[in-house]
Amino acid sequence: MLKFSTRVLLAEDETVAREILGFYLNTIFDEVIVVKDGQEGLDAYKKAFKNNKKIDLVLTDIKMPNMDGIEMLENIYNLNKNQKFIIVSAYKDEKMLLKSIELKVLGYFIKPLNVDNIMEMLRKAKQEVLEDQIKDSGMVEINEIYTYNKNSKLLYENNIIVKLSKKETQALDILILNKGIIVEIEKFKKELWHEKETLDATFRTVMKRLKDKLKDKDFIISRKGQGYIIE
Repeated sequence: MLKFSTRVLLAEDETVAREILGFYLNTIFDEVIVVKDGQEGLDAYKKAFKNNKKIDLVLTDIKMPNMDGIEMLENIYNLNKNQKFIIVSAYKDEKMLLKSIELKVLGYFIKPLNVDNIMEMLRKAKQEVLEDQIKDSGMVEINEIYTYNKNSKLLYENNIIVKLSKKETQALDILILNKGIIVEIEKFKKELWHEKETLDATFRTVMKRLKDKLKDKDFIISRKGQGYIIE
C-alpha cells in the first residue's frame, strides 16, 4: 500500500483555539508545527522550505501580533504558489482575505470553532494533500502488493524493488500507461522493438518472464487472440 507522510503548519495566537486546532490536526496529520504568530509561522515555513521538508497545509488566524495571517500567507505564496491554506477568522470576508493574491484557500474556520466542521474540513484537506502527493510521486497502486513508479520506472512488491530487464520494464510501462485497456500484440511489438521485425515467440518470452516475476499476485491478464491488460 502507498504510504505518504503529511505535515501541517498552524499559526494561531489565541491559546484555546491553538490547543483545539492542534489537537484535531494531530489526530489526522502525521506532523503538526504549531506557532503563535505570523512571524513565527513564516520563519518555520522558510526553515522547512530550506531543508526540503514540504509543508502540505498551512492553517492561520488573520489577526495576530508581529505579523498578521494575510502578510504571512503572501510571503509563503511568494515561496510556493501551490501551497494549500485554511483560514481561521472571527468573520468571513473573502474580499479582504483574497485581495491582490491568488491563494489556494481550501476553506475557512469561523470562530467560535465548531468541532464537526473542523473534522470534516481537515479530512477533506488531507484527502487533497494525499492526492497531490500521489500525483507528484508518479506512484501507481496496482493492487495490495504491487506499486509502480511511472517516473523512475520501478516496480515494487511490498515496497521491495522487483528486478526487471529493460524489455520487461518497457512492457510493464506500456501496460501501466494503458491501464484498463487491452494492448494488442502488434502494438506491443511495435512499441517494444519499433520498426524491427520481431517474432511472436520473442514477444511471448518477454511477457512470460515478466509474469513469472509477479508470482505472488499476477496482475497482468492475457486475453487470448487479443493482447494483455491490467484491469
